[in-house]
Amino acid sequence: MKITLQLSTRTRYLLIGATLFLAGFSLAVFAAPVSVADDRGVVVGFDNPPQRIVSLLPSLTESVCALGKCSALVGVDRFSNWPKSIQGLPKLGGMGDINIERIAQLKPDVVLLEKASPVIARLNGLGIKNFALDVKSMGDEERALQKLDLLLGSSEKARVWNQIQKEIMRANKQLATSNQNVRVYFEINPAPFAAGNTSFIGEILTQLALVNIIPKSLGPFPKINPEFVVQEKPDVILLTESTAVDIQKRPGWNSIPAISKNRICVFSGEQNDILVRPGPRMGEAALIISQCIQEKMSSSR
Repeated sequence: MKITLQLSTRTRYLLIGATLFLAGFSLAVFAAPVSVADDRGVVVGFDNPPQRIVSLLPSLTESVCALGKCSALVGVDRFSNWPKSIQGLPKLGGMGDINIERIAQLKPDVVLLEKASPVIARLNGLGIKNFALDVKSMGDEERALQKLDLLLGSSEKARVWNQIQKEIMRANKQLATSNQNVRVYFEINPAPFAAGNTSFIGEILTQLALVNIIPKSLGPFPKINPEFVVQEKPDVILLTESTAVDIQKRPGWNSIPAISKNRICVFSGEQNDILVRPGPRMGEAALIISQCIQEKMSSSR
């Protein structure tokens, strides 16, 4: 038996009105104003979360994508290359040659950059909103993820940060107890600049119970006298493929245990991108380091 429910005209109008009200309420919630202070202390505000984003730093690009907002990126710096989904985006230059005109053409809601970026004044002059972050340590990255989470309306910060911590714990367990307290030297480039204790790389080494030969007093990424490394006698040296070619030619370095016992972790360009960027792949960096330390120490006993 078919039953037909008849509604009065007044009731139908009331139902339509209620539906429109709820729809408007939902839109209002979605489009809630956003105001977040960046690392300069500048409060950057929007009527709703930015939908068109330019990122001028690889670690910030990776953080945006880790928070699930990759699709909002409309342009990136020349060195941003992960994840693969962003590789087709317009490349806007590097630190010294950012293409401001191209950025303006992309009409971004916000430009993400580092606190020391020289293009901030020009962006301000063009009325282009920018959000500056200063990320040098793990604590900085946690704070950056929190700020970006609020700015982009992603609510993914806790998940991303917990994943980093889980991977670092896995990396720690991956190292045999006998390989903890191993003395290591992590060279960033052949100048040589090294990763100090207070850098995010140094913090990862500490969490792996490794001993960084670079003292805290020298800062996060100090330029090192090569003789200092000879005197400190690291058990393992970590560096990139491009640096490894000439390392044994350095005066006195053949006497370093890491070199005489062939305990040199040589990282590919792709691995190096993971290792030297203070972003959401820091847990993966810890796993790469621990795996190589374990292999080198085990094979040379």
